[in-house]
Amino acid sequence: MSLEKITRGDEQTKSLDLVNDNINKLRELFPEIITEGKIDFKALQEILGEELEEGEEYYRFTWAGKAQARREAHKPSTGTLRPCKEESVDWDTTQNLYIEGDNLEVLKLMQKSYANKVKMIYIDPPYNTGKDFVYKDNYKDNLKNYQQVTGQVDDEGNKLSTNSESDGRYHSNWLNMIYPRLRLARNLLKEDGVIFISIDDNEIDNLKKVCNEIFGQNNFVAQIVIEATPKSDPYIVATGHEYCLVFTKNFNIAKISNFGIKNQIYDDLLSIFNSNKDDLPLISELLKKYFEKNNLNSDNIANYKFADKDGIYRIGPIDDPQSSGPKDLRINPKTGNYCKTPTAGWRCNLATWQTWIDNNLIEFPNDDDNIPAKKTYITEDRLDVMAGLIKTQTRKDTDYLKRLFNAEISPFSSPKPQFLLQRLIENCNSNDEIFVDFFSGSNSFMQGIFEVNLKNNWNNKCISVQLPELISLEGAKSNKEKKIAQAAINVLTQIGVEPKITELAKERIRRTVNLLKEQYKVKTNDFDLGFKVFKLDSSNIKGWDGNPEDLEASLFDAQENIKTDRTEEDVLFEILLKYGLDLTLPIDEKLIDGKKVFSVGFGALFICLADDITNKVAEGIGAWKQELNPATCRVIFKDSGFSDVEKANAVQTLKRFGISEIKSI
Repeated sequence: MSLEKITRGDEQTKSLDLVNDNINKLRELFPEIITEGKIDFKALQEILGEELEEGEEYYRFTWAGKAQARREAHKPSTGTLRPCKEESVDWDTTQNLYIEGDNLEVLKLMQKSYANKVKMIYIDPPYNTGKDFVYKDNYKDNLKNYQQVTGQVDDEGNKLSTNSESDGRYHSNWLNMIYPRLRLARNLLKEDGVIFISIDDNEIDNLKKVCNEIFGQNNFVAQIVIEATPKSDPYIVATGHEYCLVFTKNFNIAKISNFGIKNQIYDDLLSIFNSNKDDLPLISELLKKYFEKNNLNSDNIANYKFADKDGIYRIGPIDDPQSSGPKDLRINPKTGNYCKTPTAGWRCNLATWQTWIDNNLIEFPNDDDNIPAKKTYITEDRLDVMAGLIKTQTRKDTDYLKRLFNAEISPFSSPKPQFLLQRLIENCNSNDEIFVDFFSGSNSFMQGIFEVNLKNNWNNKCISVQLPELISLEGAKSNKEKKIAQAAINVLTQIGVEPKITELAKERIRRTVNLLKEQYKVKTNDFDLGFKVFKLDSSNIKGWDGNPEDLEASLFDAQENIKTDRTEEDVLFEILLKYGLDLTLPIDEKLIDGKKVFSVGFGALFICLADDITNKVAEGIGAWKQELNPATCRVIFKDSGFSDVEKANAVQTLKRFGISEIKSI
């Protein structure tokens, strides 16, 4: 067994190759269509038969650049994410991530590590109003483009900050931006995962069509209306609302999942019942007082005004909603006579009817002139379905940010309301899940995750991604925007960091966390209120770098493969990404024969990137592996870190410890 070196083009040097991944899925479904690694479309056509659309005229949604945008979603990235411990909070323990970079490249890098693992994605992308920032992707070299966009200028010094209506491809530019990102986002979702996308009238029609294509029309859930204060300068109609499109990855699985919002009122009503079980009249009186005190008399919850030995309940119709139920005669046990039959027929058959009687789920009248009713009891796991209309006000959030930063004006423009975000998060009713926002802006979503976790004693994780846009007065379009930009610059100047949206967002969370700890009396390690900061960059390893400009230099510099300005931790996290491992896995380190060795995931992966490695290091890794006893174990060394003799000895030593996958970079 020899030491295999990972070289340019190998799977471990880039993000997931989605094209090959899809070809492999086709191979599993239709093995006969693969010929010498290529797809035989004629064979596929013969298999699918009449299911292929071959006519010139058929329903489809297209725009200038769509084919290129589709290809971009499947193109791997050779970039990496570099750790920034000094900008993080609780680096050693947190499982939350804050990633600075172009979200297109970041989403590609997340494919191996986070595919099918995310419960919810929320995004608030640019609305394409002609004023907001639109990511202008350079499909030839996205990493280089990202560096240009970060400075907000292109090669000729032209600003890249807006997508003007004067551009002949105004909508196409926006669609080419959003399409590949949503394609990649879908891959991250679990089968019961859900995505919420904030948008306004400018692109709602196009966005829904794109989502229908990417997620499937059958996975559309709702178009939530977000109602706020109407605009002060209306034209014909004063609009004051936005939308939130909701799609699932698999609607049939999601609809039987545990979505819904737990209402504190139900817990209060259960407490009333449990404290007075033996006094039903008193329970009825206490319910009445509770509804009056909380002004719930017009609320649906006030319908839970009945109580019996089994609990508090409301009553509802027992007739068939489709007006086609059975109309047979059924006995009222209270009177011994036949019940009055609903005009539309009964909601259930006789077998179900008897089950409902056995479980005390039918309210029978004391006379035969009224129809029985169906009981619905409050249970401890009772959840409300989230409404499709959500009323919000941004003033509360703006005032909060003014207080947080001790500023006369909020340094963030139009922050997303915490009420809205927390409502969406709570509706997932999930614990210990991953939530993602890859247009994170002011990072309101991470704050929402933290607050919902604290209120519900949950432990959900958040991954926020944001382009590190510069904040400048020159980019402001109005006096209001200039004031907001100046407020942001003032805050960042005080703490001595660059005027970038990412710096302001991180500071927002740091300050918010301090307030939340006081508000919820959080003890050390009770909740995860930290975040690891990572920044998008080119590969740390010269031989893996996809930048063609570096190719010639790397050919003459093969001896030392790791870039001189990169650390061992930089390389460590690139290996995790390219191997498809979670960036928050536990990492331990030891000095073995004076060389730093990392253990990832309790021995699933050992990495040593030191120079002058001897066989003693291999012996130490083998002993550490025996101590941890992982199910699988891999070892990676720096190729130039030891001589050929020591390399051969190390391989044989590790083999003796049962380690067979040994590679170098």
